Amino acid sequence: MLTIIVLALAGFAAGAVNAIAGGGTILSFPALVWAGVPPIMANATATFAALPGYIGSAWAYRSDIDGDGRPSPARIVGVAVLGGLLGALLLLVTPEELFSGVVPWLLLVATVTFAAGPMLVRHLVRTGRSLSEIAALALVLAVCIYGGYFNGGLGILLLAAFGIIGMTNLHRMNGLKNLISAALSSVSVLAYSIAGLIDWSALLVVGLSCAIGGYAGAVLARRIHNTAFLRVIIVAIGLAMTVTFFARSYG
Repeated sequence: MLTIIVLALAGFAAGAVNAIAGGGTILSFPALVWAGVPPIMANATATFAALPGYIGSAWAYRSDIDGDGRPSPARIVGVAVLGGLLGALLLLVTPEELFSGVVPWLLLVATVTFAAGPMLVRHLVRTGRSLSEIAALALVLAVCIYGGYFNGGLGILLLAAFGIIGMTNLHRMNGLKNLISAALSSVSVLAYSIAGLIDWSALLVVGLSCAIGGYAGAVLARRIHNTAFLRVIIVAIGLAMTVTFFARSYG
């Protein structure tokens, strides 16, 4: 019962955080590992659990995604699908022990990126930097490979990539972020499912609570103008989980 409660709370929090600020997998992934799910399976299950929220958010932003900006949404989604598949395949061939050793570093990258994400995006938007379309798609591909391999911090990395590309419309950036996350996660979870990496019992708890949390977070997001306090809490949890995983892997 304690395990179910922890997974449900983590899933609810992850869904709400994804809806409000992004980065919720930082919460659900460690909870699954704590519940005894092997790290690679926990990563796959957490990605699957977040998928309905990504799809719902992408639909909510559908009117903001279309635009004259380059690269086009169709090309970006195509690159996202390729990146998600490559990242998922890379995870499938990664030994459990190696992944366990890499996880603390991935959590650290995700936490630091989540903490610095808004500042980085604002800086890139102010500088007005832009890349060629080929370079822009290559950057998105690299981030999507990361997302297919480890979902934590994906949203913030995508926003940062969009800023580097030269996008300035934050509504379009958020819409594309959700659309890409949904596309690459769909491909990734399909590969994970075929490979037998989904813990279906845990997914039922985390996925359902994540969907509920996503709805509640979307409602709350309309009333919150400053998410700084929420980000501080998430970063603190992320750092605590990072230290814990470092201690488990290298202690």
